[in-house]
Amino acid sequence: MSVHYKGTDHMSDLISDDYRMLQVITRFGIKLGFGDQSIDEVCEACNVDTATFLVVVNYTSDPAHAHIKEMAEEVNLADMMRYLALSHQYFVEFRLPSIRRKLIEAINCSESNQIGLLTLKFYDEYAQEVAKHMEYENTHVHPFVQSLLSGIKPNDMTFEQLISEHSDNHNSIEKSIAELKNIIIKYSPNDNNAQLLNDVLMDIHVTEEDLLNHCRMEDSIFAECVRNLEREVRMRSTTNDTAPSPNEQTTDNQDRDELSEREKEVLVHLVKGMSNKEVANSMFISVHTVMTHRRNISRKLSIHSVSGLTIYAIVNGLVKIEDIKI
Repeated sequence: MSVHYKGTDHMSDLISDDYRMLQVITRFGIKLGFGDQSIDEVCEACNVDTATFLVVVNYTSDPAHAHIKEMAEEVNLADMMRYLALSHQYFVEFRLPSIRRKLIEAINCSESNQIGLLTLKFYDEYAQEVAKHMEYENTHVHPFVQSLLSGIKPNDMTFEQLISEHSDNHNSIEKSIAELKNIIIKYSPNDNNAQLLNDVLMDIHVTEEDLLNHCRMEDSIFAECVRNLEREVRMRSTTNDTAPSPNEQTTDNQDRDELSEREKEVLVHLVKGMSNKEVANSMFISVHTVMTHRRNISRKLSIHSVSGLTIYAIVNGLVKIEDIKI
């Protein structure tokens, strides 16, 4: 039975409930040894956006019942992209090479064993397919998103065009690993190391599940976040097509590092523990507008953690310390 985790839950309970969360915390840069700290406390100590972490955790726990649009509204896209990039590194540099080493040890790869050689060849082709797919995302998709995060409108290509070039790759990867399992199960010669080969097959099953969850998260939550941001950047760019006068530019340069009244209002709500959606409802604005304000606040102040923003708000008299949940 799946569980919907909250920031107040113990991080240790998360790991005890579901071994797959070990993969999640590693890719967020979180190490074991956090005692009885809550998810909120561990994420803050590791400079991880708690809302994004919980989205990934809850999606991994129960993807079938995930509310993609609502989850996407809670995500810090920069943190999500770092998580996906570290996932790519894990698969390509650790997981797939580890399985290959075990596979070589488990099967007879001599020239006389054509089945063994063909199995290894099939595995290598599969690993190369995964690596090529993830390299494309690292070198094309992620730089595109990084430009959007910087407020730059892409002129030459849309996100949909970018991902359409390899939209079938996720399905191809799923089919390839399913074929690999069938080859090992049905056609492995009897002279292989049965116990070690079973262990390899277990690793392949775990990797299949992990990779499937990764690909579907990219296709759903990540893609939804990028589409939302792209619409926002293109709309803002269209609105700002008329260049300001020199006097207006000077005023903008003077004020760009100071928080607007609207940004201060968003900041106060955030440090009081409200979610993006709660802030949006309270201020009668969209969640996307809240996220834009959050990015602007972090950029202007060079502060990205909630604890750091809380200190800023208290020191500058925006909130009273007794109004903050410590």
